[in-house]
Amino acid sequence: MIVIDASGAPLGRLASHTAKKLLSGEAVIIINAEKALISGGAKDIYAKYKRRLDLTNRANPRKALKFPRVPDRIVRRTVRGMLNHKTERGSRAYRRLKVLMGDPKGYAEKAERYAAGKVPRKSVSVLELSKMLGWKGGE
Repeated sequence: MIVIDASGAPLGRLASHTAKKLLSGEAVIIINAEKALISGGAKDIYAKYKRRLDLTNRANPRKALKFPRVPDRIVRRTVRGMLNHKTERGSRAYRRLKVLMGDPKGYAEKAERYAAGKVPRKSVSVLELSKMLGWKGGE
């Protein structure tokens, strides 16, 4: 079991690193998911994610794609995008993933920090994005 601390880590790189670990057969727990960073300007990132929330089906607009607003679910969905989750291998790998907000069970002492170089100058945390998308919970 691998524990990864997502504090200050770029979300895409963290997701691809996690997907490789999952596909190799290891169980992964990501802590502090709300502190992961998405690089780019806040307006551009918000517009991209808002566009995903607004997708509907023309035949039946009530049957829309479900896209998460909660920070840990956004990170989980991003990792799912790096896996082929419709195959048996990918779905088994996806089931081995746990994403947690904060550190509720004390995993911090055995967590490895994902360091992917320097932090981009323009970035938005997943928590800020969630609040922009309308998430009402949390800190």
